[in-house]
Amino acid sequence: MSLSFLLTSLVIVATPGTGALYTVAAGLARGHRAALVAALGCTLGIVPHLIAAVTGLAALLNASATAFQTLKYAGVAYLLYTAWATLRDRSALTVPEDAPEVPALRVIAKGIAINLLNPKLTLFFFAFLPQFVHTDPAHAWLPMIELSAVFMALTFAVFALYGRFAATFRTHIATRPAVATTLRRTFAGAFAALAGLLAYEA
Repeated sequence: MSLSFLLTSLVIVATPGTGALYTVAAGLARGHRAALVAALGCTLGIVPHLIAAVTGLAALLNASATAFQTLKYAGVAYLLYTAWATLRDRSALTVPEDAPEVPALRVIAKGIAINLLNPKLTLFFFAFLPQFVHTDPAHAWLPMIELSAVFMALTFAVFALYGRFAATFRTHIATRPAVATTLRRTFAGAFAALAGLLAYEA
């Protein structure tokens, strides 16, 4: 495993995106446990990209502009929906202590959906990852899985740190409704901005 792969992967993971925003929002809304669950969901959302790359779907999407555009705009639509839902949910960042817990499976499912419809992950696994596989194509699946496991571990670790940091300041935010409202609007705007950037990219 090369140092360049580790450094590039860390930059990709640490750059704030949809998964990081979702994990931070979960930490602010429901604390440390919810942040960890959200981070796990986003990490599991990487698995379909890995499976697609290993089974050769990469070649199909790279060869078919229609297939890639379909995936891209599905991601745009989901980001816009997430922005709207975040803005509409007035209690998203101010959940009372006695509020019912959101089922972990629901949090995980949303995290999976966010990264499942993330074309940047598709590009990572379909274009970037194979550059670090120096072996016969017939046996490339094993090193691809090993490198992907490292990428997933980095994703979970970084997202968990983001979520824990957000959860630490949850109490301070919960006692300031104006701050919570501003953060909610910021998250909604960030999701919408990411959708716009994704739609604009060729």
